Amino acid sequence: MAANLIDMSGKVVLITGGSRGLGRAMALGFAEAGADLAIASRKLESCQATAKEIVALGRHAFVQACHVGHWEQVDALIEAVYGRYGKIDVLINNAGMSPHYDRPVDISEALYDKVLEVNLKGAFRATANVGQRMLEGDGGAIINISSVAAIRPRKDIITYAAAKAGLNAMTEAFADAYGPKVRVNAIMPGPFLTDISKAWDMELFAERARTSIALGRGGEADEIVGAALYLASDHASYTTGAILRIDGGSI
Repeated sequence: MAANLIDMSGKVVLITGGSRGLGRAMALGFAEAGADLAIASRKLESCQATAKEIVALGRHAFVQACHVGHWEQVDALIEAVYGRYGKIDVLINNAGMSPHYDRPVDISEALYDKVLEVNLKGAFRATANVGQRMLEGDGGAIINISSVAAIRPRKDIITYAAAKAGLNAMTEAFADAYGPKVRVNAIMPGPFLTDISKAWDMELFAERARTSIALGRGGEADEIVGAALYLASDHASYTTGAILRIDGGSI
């Protein structure tokens, strides 16, 4: 593998939803670039498995179980990371969920609240907490993992799309609130072939990809890493409030 063009040595990166899928790919990518990682998800065992991969790359890894929909758990996670490393240089709000439902009318209040809590509320609290500390300290970078659902909502992802649209708006607002010391940007992934894609009808997806995705396929998890590294690095020193599509040219 070619050496990373971006050096994250000495940096501490916190990734929510960091144990699987895009989160795991970014965690390993930042470790390969020299960063130490703090990763969190609801399942501690999954975090521990990813941590072993990070340690194998010669970096430090801190793990903690956290349901980002619970405000106090987000605060506890951040406090623990600062206790372990003394700082957070990069925060990546990656935790998310998009449950299935039959009809919009079947979405219960509890399910609605859960989707908004995990996809939007948790990212708000983490950004507000870490961003304020960055503002009062040496600065930093925050990356929100949104979705093209924010701009192309469909009938089967109404609450998820609404939450991600809110995350896009929040990205721009926090960039305004915490500049110039803190940069806040978002990545809008399209369909990626991660754990979640195992539930898809892949024949149907392949047909849709041929007609509605310019590159004709879904993304692989490691294809998001370069963008995250760029937005976290000094190469993006004049980039804030940006929302970057990585969707293979989806229409």
